[in-house]
Amino acid sequence: MAIDPAHESGRVLVGKSDTYQYLTLALGNRHGLVAGATGTGKTVTLQVLAEGFSCAGTAVFTADVKGDLAGVSMPGHAQPHFVKRAKDIGIAYTADEFPVTFWDLFGQSGHPVRARISDMGPLLLARLLELNDVQEGVLNIVFKLADENRLLLRQSARFSGGCLFLTIREQRIFSANLSSTSTIFCG
Repeated sequence: MAIDPAHESGRVLVGKSDTYQYLTLALGNRHGLVAGATGTGKTVTLQVLAEGFSCAGTAVFTADVKGDLAGVSMPGHAQPHFVKRAKDIGIAYTADEFPVTFWDLFGQSGHPVRARISDMGPLLLARLLELNDVQEGVLNIVFKLADENRLLLRQSARFSGGCLFLTIREQRIFSANLSSTSTIFCG
């Protein structure tokens, strides 16, 4: 963690060009975009912001699909190139760790994410279940009809392995709208 040379609270040191650059914590509740080409420091910038907010006592939620930011949960090591870079820009470098809770869609290696099937939507659900194009198409139809008929698709023991079991009422609605769909799908 880079220590702010001025030691002023209420802001996060983001970097340095000719002058030190800060994000004022009071403005941290707004949307932001970190963009750039490969290798330009996007991940490091996000890590620095998350560390700064954590040090200020603010919870941070980050969608870390590739796992690039997960390292903030581990005790850091003062690598020579980190220490040298910090010294070059006039800041003190202290290796640190931060409190992290990993959320896990499958509930196997982290805090389980609890969401109804309806909340996930057909695209995310199709990807999670690794459905083929035909299965994904049927799933899209199921979601569309469920929305039109105000049916809530919930996760339960009856929804597993990409197989959807419907109640008698739901079967009638789907069968009436999908005349070419077999009852095997709807039952």
